[in-house]
Amino acid sequence: MQTRQLGPFTVSAIGLGAMPMSMNNDQVYPDHDDAVATVQAALDAGITFIDTADVYAPTWDSMGHNERIVGEAVRTYGGSTEGVVIGTKGGIVRGEGETRRRDGSLDYLRSAVEKSLTALGVDQLDLYQWHRPDRWLVYGDVIANFKTLQDEGLIKAIGISNANVEEIEVAIEVLGEGGLASVQNEFSPRFRSSQDELDLCAEHGIAFLPWSPLGGGGATGIGREFAAFAEIGEAHGVSPQQVVLAWELSLDDVVIPIPGARRAASITDSAKAADLVLTADELARCSATGRP
Repeated sequence: MQTRQLGPFTVSAIGLGAMPMSMNNDQVYPDHDDAVATVQAALDAGITFIDTADVYAPTWDSMGHNERIVGEAVRTYGGSTEGVVIGTKGGIVRGEGETRRRDGSLDYLRSAVEKSLTALGVDQLDLYQWHRPDRWLVYGDVIANFKTLQDEGLIKAIGISNANVEEIEVAIEVLGEGGLASVQNEFSPRFRSSQDELDLCAEHGIAFLPWSPLGGGGATGIGREFAAFAEIGEAHGVSPQQVVLAWELSLDDVVIPIPGARRAASITDSAKAADLVLTADELARCSATGRP
C-alpha cells in the first residue's frame, strides 16, 4: 500500500469511509459483527486511515454508533494497529424527531469531542474535522475553537469538511501554514465542483479527502454511467471502482480517497486501487469522462 501525508500522519493512499455501516440511503445496515469485520478487512488490506463521525448513526438517539464500531474494530484487531489513524467529525446535532442543526460553539464542540473519545475508546482524537459550517457563527471563530481543543490536548490534528475556497483560506489564516491537516469535500466523476478546493489544498500541502469518491453509486453505478471507467477496468481485469480511485490518486499527491463500504469485499477491492497503474491515455480518458 502506497502512503500519503495527512497533516502529521503518514497514512495509506486509500482510506475507509465507515459511514455506510451506520447511515446510508436504503437504511440497510450490516449486523455489528459484520461491520467490525469490514473495518478489520480494511486493516488487513493495508488501509491505515478510517473516517467516521459522531452523527453517523441509524437514528437520532444512537449518535456515536459508527464511532463505536470503528473503535471496537481497531481495539480487537489481531494484527498491528501501529500507524492507524482515525478521523472523526463534529458540529452537527441530531435531535428528537430527526431534527438537525449545526453548532460550532466551543462548549458544544468540547462536549462532542468528549463523547467521541468515549465512543472510540481513546484518550486523544487523531483528526477532528468540522463537519459542516455553522452559518450563525463567524467561520474563523469556529476554527479558533478547534485550535483551543488542540491546545487542550484533546485532538492532534484539525480538518474541515464541505468547505469552499474562502473557508479553506480562513482556516489557513487562523491556524497558520501547516496547521490545517485536511479538507474533506465531495469529489467524484459525477461531482467535480471541488476542483478549485483540491487545487488550493495541493498548493498548501493539505490532504484532500474526497468523500463519496465513487459518486454514491458504487462500482455498478460508475460503470453504467461512465463507460470509460468500465472499459479501462475490463482491460486491466479490475473493477470500475478501482479505476476511479486510481484516477483520483493521480490528480495530486495530496488526494486520499475514502470510499465507503459496508461489506468486507468492497473495501478489499477498493484498496487495490493504490497499486493500479493507468497509462497517460487512460488517465486522460478518465479526466474527460463526465465533463459537460
